Amino acid sequence: MPKEVIYIVRSWPRLSQTFIVNEVLALERRGLELAVFSLVRSGEHLVQPQVADVRAPVRYLEDQLRRPWTSRIRLQLAGLRAAPLRYLFVLWFCLRHPALAAGYGDCSTLRCFFHAVRIACTIDDMRAAGAEPAHVHAHFAHDPALVGMLVARLTGLPFSFTAHARDLVQIPGESLAARAADATALVTCCTANAGYIDSVVPPAGRPPVLVIHHGVELGRFLPAPREAAAGVPCLLSVGRLVEKKGYADLLHALSTVRAAGVAFGCRIYGDGPLQQELTELRDALGLRGHVELMGAASNEQILAALRVADAFVLSPKVVDGGDRDGIPNVLVEAMACGLPVATTSAGGITELVQHDVNGLVSEPGDVVAMAASITGLLTDPGSRARLGAAGRRTVERGYDIDVAARRLERVLRPQHTGVLEVSR
Repeated sequence: MPKEVIYIVRSWPRLSQTFIVNEVLALERRGLELAVFSLVRSGEHLVQPQVADVRAPVRYLEDQLRRPWTSRIRLQLAGLRAAPLRYLFVLWFCLRHPALAAGYGDCSTLRCFFHAVRIACTIDDMRAAGAEPAHVHAHFAHDPALVGMLVARLTGLPFSFTAHARDLVQIPGESLAARAADATALVTCCTANAGYIDSVVPPAGRPPVLVIHHGVELGRFLPAPREAAAGVPCLLSVGRLVEKKGYADLLHALSTVRAAGVAFGCRIYGDGPLQQELTELRDALGLRGHVELMGAASNEQILAALRVADAFVLSPKVVDGGDRDGIPNVLVEAMACGLPVATTSAGGITELVQHDVNGLVSEPGDVVAMAASITGLLTDPGSRARLGAAGRRTVERGYDIDVAARRLERVLRPQHTGVLEVSR
């Protein structure tokens, strides 16, 4: 029987982190048994429908913080009794290194320790029930990876983690290096991130770094028949309404397109702290009636929107503090559906999109170039068809969720799958 993988995430389920749910489902299709530990509840009311298909039990670590202090002390005593030397060694390590939790994140090093003890005690319970957890894997390099590292020290299990974007670049390099030194592998979603890891983590303490792209279900995200548009072309964009998505730049570019007399409609799906600000900017630019801010939507609603759109637009940028996207999964989904994309070169996007080969790329913040790309897609159906078809081929070659899961399985179950592959 396959052994269980302890799978640690920041929050579950997050609407903007569908790629994590998809990864869990793909791993389960490969026969892995997962136990998901989420630091907090997402607090979101809209949930992706595929969450219901996840077999793995989900435990919320924040729940222990709401229990009476006597219950929390009993949990710590249980961890101490189970492995006294490991418990005391790891506790002393955390007390000596409080800066491990510095930078982006919500938990102190000591709170990460408390979470790790809860997971270690659950692992003991699982073993008593006949299960045999064999690996710890964390998604995100900040709090989840620190918790995972401490769980590994408490239990002796091997540990790995996936680093994405802000979690990677907004924690101190020393903290990233400490997590990496304890890991059997460090996974990331693009070569730009791998290059950053190489620049920060010394070679002597660096585990194998694997670039595993976020994949999509190629049989689900399929090109829809697209005939020459009889009406106004429809643009689509999807993303959280936060600064790094560059939606203010996109609105200014769309204002330029409209001023040139090019007709379009644009729907932007997503919510976030900039909703009111972007709504006011849209209206101030005279784009009411041309641009709709649709709010949050499920993956099924996004898929339906992709099938009827004529082109996909996204305008990410790097913001103060270094926060940026890796390769936005919505770009991969749009290209899988055969949509031509106009985007920027922020983060790892040029690993996916090459200008005028399988999409159009402009520099982040270059509103004039962005407007020119969008205008080109709106006014040239032949270009839309050519770029859309090339985008689909790109995704087929390198962004299949089941291929990604097979590669990640080699990290999680190396004893079953042979030598760990390393590729960039």
